[in-house]
Amino acid sequence: MGNSYGKIFKISTFGESHGAAIGVVIDGCPAGLEIDLNFIQSELDRRKPGQSRITTQRREADEVEILSGIFEGKSTGTPIALLIRNADARSKDYGHIADVFRPSHADYTYTAKYGHRDYRGGGRSSARETAARVAAGAVAKLLLKAVGNIQINAYVSQVGDLQLTTPYQQLDFSQIESNIVRCPDPQMAEAMIQLIDSVRLDRDTIGGVVSCVISGTPVGLGEPVFDRLHAELGKAMLSINAVKGFEYGSGFEGAKWRGSQHNDGFYTDKAGAVRTQTNFSGGIQGGISNGEDIYFKVAFKPVATLMQDQTSINADGQAVTVSGKGRHDPCVLPRAVPIVEAMAALVLADFYLRRRADKL
Repeated sequence: MGNSYGKIFKISTFGESHGAAIGVVIDGCPAGLEIDLNFIQSELDRRKPGQSRITTQRREADEVEILSGIFEGKSTGTPIALLIRNADARSKDYGHIADVFRPSHADYTYTAKYGHRDYRGGGRSSARETAARVAAGAVAKLLLKAVGNIQINAYVSQVGDLQLTTPYQQLDFSQIESNIVRCPDPQMAEAMIQLIDSVRLDRDTIGGVVSCVISGTPVGLGEPVFDRLHAELGKAMLSINAVKGFEYGSGFEGAKWRGSQHNDGFYTDKAGAVRTQTNFSGGIQGGISNGEDIYFKVAFKPVATLMQDQTSINADGQAVTVSGKGRHDPCVLPRAVPIVEAMAALVLADFYLRRRADKL
């Protein structure tokens, strides 16, 4: 019921924030893919809680366990099951909201839909579920690496009003992991960290933007009419907790331009490859990749749990005051970077396998 994604390279995630474990089953991964467990773990380490002072202080090792689908270091073609056990859940921190609807959370909608909900840490609606996506996305990245030189780099480009305006072509992506906010500009990164710190000390939260660049994408990924590549990327990104917006290529800015300014003219380079003189299309035309860089932005709202009193109602409709408790991110962006990359990898891996059935 909405817990699976993909057509050929398909994932199904399971588990709750304070349950015994979370995990993912990957179906459709081709046999013979070398599975680098250390790489999968390194991707999870980028997302895990407690990694810096500007993230939640929940302590989870997020150590991945392989239950099936891999033998002697390679995929067997059967379902791959990956498990991540929960070790530092503190369910008592959530007893006070068992019958209370927290502002801007899924408490009310889950209760209205199902008539019953797991209130411990948000249950299934918690961003803890995204660890399973990152694990699956790491396998997708291994597949993309095996079939070509597809590179996916996401980074924090905005926190609150602080916005990185440097074109992505001029950024050094090797600097993304050099600071705790994951911004490739060291000076801007320090300003972002200071802003998040000040918000944290105010017992508040703040949002921002994660940008992503995909290079080396082969021509032809994407399907008409409803499964357009940008539509699937948008769906994948909007399925991430706290995401409020997605734009690719020129995005909303392009709505201000004339067609004569926006069109990407074609030419043939010295190697005989078809290229475009500009890339306002964001590497996608007619819903299909054209071989240019795919670039997009993902907007994240401020985290809904505040360490402040807020007004709301309980299950009986009575007015109550909700007090924030537990351990939460003052800004989700640093830990969202690997999640955005993982979802992009899952989209591309699925479309790559679908591409192989396009023509004789």
